[in-house]
Amino acid sequence: MAASLLAGCAASPTASPAPPASSPTASASPVASPSASAPPASPSASPSSTPDPVDALSLEQRVGQLFMVGTPATIASPTTLAAVRDRYAGGIFLSGRSTGGVAATAGVVSRFTSLAERDLPLWVATDQEGGEVQVLRGPGFGAMPYAIRQADLPSDQLQEKAEAWGRELAEAGVNLDLAPVADIVTSKATRFDNPPIGGYGRQYGYDASTVAGKAGAFAEGMRDAGILPTFKHFPGLGHVSANTDTTADVVDTTVTPDGPDVGVYRPLTEAGPSAVMVSSAIYDRIDGSTPAVFSPKVVGLLRSEVGFDGVVFSDDLSAAVAVSAWSPADRAVQAISAGVDVVLVSADPSVFPAMYDAVLAKATADPQFAAQVDAAAARVLAAKADMP
Repeated sequence: MAASLLAGCAASPTASPAPPASSPTASASPVASPSASAPPASPSASPSSTPDPVDALSLEQRVGQLFMVGTPATIASPTTLAAVRDRYAGGIFLSGRSTGGVAATAGVVSRFTSLAERDLPLWVATDQEGGEVQVLRGPGFGAMPYAIRQADLPSDQLQEKAEAWGRELAEAGVNLDLAPVADIVTSKATRFDNPPIGGYGRQYGYDASTVAGKAGAFAEGMRDAGILPTFKHFPGLGHVSANTDTTADVVDTTVTPDGPDVGVYRPLTEAGPSAVMVSSAIYDRIDGSTPAVFSPKVVGLLRSEVGFDGVVFSDDLSAAVAVSAWSPADRAVQAISAGVDVVLVSADPSVFPAMYDAVLAKATADPQFAAQVDAAAARVLAAKADMP
């Protein structure tokens, strides 16, 4: 599938050109219907103890919370509506491109939020980075510059701009942005050798300090508007020479467990509520055996080295060529086994039923995996309850 359709992934550009080189720093059968969901905790429970929200959910509902499913930004996909209605999908992703504006987007979003159960709020996400990666445009949405141009602004001004962009998203019903990019591109001189990030001007800079400052300012503005930011693509896509959306076996030979590409996530995530997206490249100096999104070593690094205890998203696992050697069912099971909390199914929602059913079957048969599902669902519910 063309890269322009793979929103939520390593890159989702439109057909417009990248910034000039001279630019300065620069289907399986459905599970039980929602009416069969578990009842709320009994009111007779001891007032001294706080019930775990996960305990009020059926296993089917817990599994559903671990998925975010794509729909075109311009229309409510019947496939994705079914994902929310029949399999309790915990989030939707507005994909592609829309020029309909805020009111039109809010109309699409309402089709989904009206289906979500009262006690299971829905994440509504998109890719609103700037430059060529801006899904939502039209009346009510301002034009967002490339990240590398956003970085020219003083941090306080960038935060104010991001808050304004975030308020536009909130008015449209979006509550989570799969942005900003936290990748550190090798250098200004070689940025076009890095197709997924530098080639589209998605980077905030060329060193950890600049990226932490500018991506952090963008994230803080989003929080000010009530939007949860998502830093991506851990542990870094700034050094690769191919795009994981369109290429298999993309290998990074630069990023190390104790290097700046990993370290930059520490100040970013410590600054306030956020999510983190894990890439589907292979990191030779961390775990060269499998894509990061399937690697307990890589996801574990985010928890141990960075100290992040929030929600971990996968990059798109529905259509990216980097994971095409695995079946959709195996992609979902392996990602959650590795420690990912939410599987992104953004480009091709038709594979979601197979993914969901595989995770549900594994959780039913394997107590250890079921415990992972419970822990992931708990993190998702906590993050939704603690939206900025």
